[in-house]
Amino acid sequence: MFPDLPSQPRRTDHAPPAARPDAAVLLLAGGRGTRLHDLTERDSKPAVAFAGSNRIIDFAMANAVRAGLRRMLVATQYAPRSLHRHLPERWGGHFPERGLMLCDGQDRFMGTADAARQTWTALEAMGGRHILVLAADHVYDMDYGALLAAHRASGAAVTVAVDTVPRAEARGFGVMQADASGRILSFAEKPADPAAMPGDPTRAMISMGIYVCDRDWLREALFDRPTEAMDFGHDVIPDAVAQGVAAAWRMPAGPSGQAYWRDVGTLDALRRAQLDFVAAEPARLPFACPASDWYLGRGSIAMPGSTVPVSARLTCTIVAPGTQIPPGLVTGEDATQDARWFTRTPSGTVLITQSMLDRRAAHAQIRRSVTPPPVRNRGLHA
Repeated sequence: MFPDLPSQPRRTDHAPPAARPDAAVLLLAGGRGTRLHDLTERDSKPAVAFAGSNRIIDFAMANAVRAGLRRMLVATQYAPRSLHRHLPERWGGHFPERGLMLCDGQDRFMGTADAARQTWTALEAMGGRHILVLAADHVYDMDYGALLAAHRASGAAVTVAVDTVPRAEARGFGVMQADASGRILSFAEKPADPAAMPGDPTRAMISMGIYVCDRDWLREALFDRPTEAMDFGHDVIPDAVAQGVAAAWRMPAGPSGQAYWRDVGTLDALRRAQLDFVAAEPARLPFACPASDWYLGRGSIAMPGSTVPVSARLTCTIVAPGTQIPPGLVTGEDATQDARWFTRTPSGTVLITQSMLDRRAAHAQIRRSVTPPPVRNRGLHA
């Protein structure tokens, strides 16, 4: 299976005013993503490179542009500089003047709901009866127009986009149960024992971190709550469920027969998601990302600015941006050596950065300098 994603719209592809959804967008792009280790040392998770010069955030941006959404506030926080440069350069032409706003939280945002509260004046000024809340750190294809239409038809105050995963994988997500009409009956954020779906004890229904909220209801949830809501998953969505006004929306399957959505929060997930794009047809991709520019073979990925000589043999490896691989380097075959010098996950993904290689080279230089030269046997003279 490979993702069936939309082609990137042309820069002049503006939806006519009558066709634009009645919604403003809050794109949450402030997370660091610590499980990506050194890849987020200087960049936020949404800014991490994906399939060449693209970035993870570009998936949410492409989906929004395709849906005709032209009022968006991007809330950044951790290491925002590269996103504040990238988004206007790549996507600014798809939005009218002041249609794309970037707000740096500067460590003030205490959670996703707090980011909505602190930017509320700007969000409300964008107009629209609905607020579409998006996560900027997932790789997926979604028709936001269909989500908004389903929300309006449901009569709910909040609609949560959902997917299903094996129960063992659901502990890191918001897990819910819903009735046949789609009304959410229970919601637990990152539970130790995820509830199973009715009729399928092996799978759980999880939140994708994508919500549609009626603007007036969200204003009350943010400002009229006895204690301030800090997070959508911990506070806002449970409140909506308790009030009986939350609905679940399952993303439709694509031509492959399955919906494509990936949380790329770990090195394993990031590498495997990019491999999904190796065989994908260019016309069915959201951006230009020919595999020859970033795929090394043997399950390995090269990020922008890195160089890998043909003599290197890298397996299941991510080469970080700007890393210069030395000739003859071998990874992915000796777990002990991989873990000694690089970051290696239990599943076998290896991350190489330039600083790791420099440390390895310095160690080799020290060993050469302290190792005495071999004693030459000159033989015995009579």
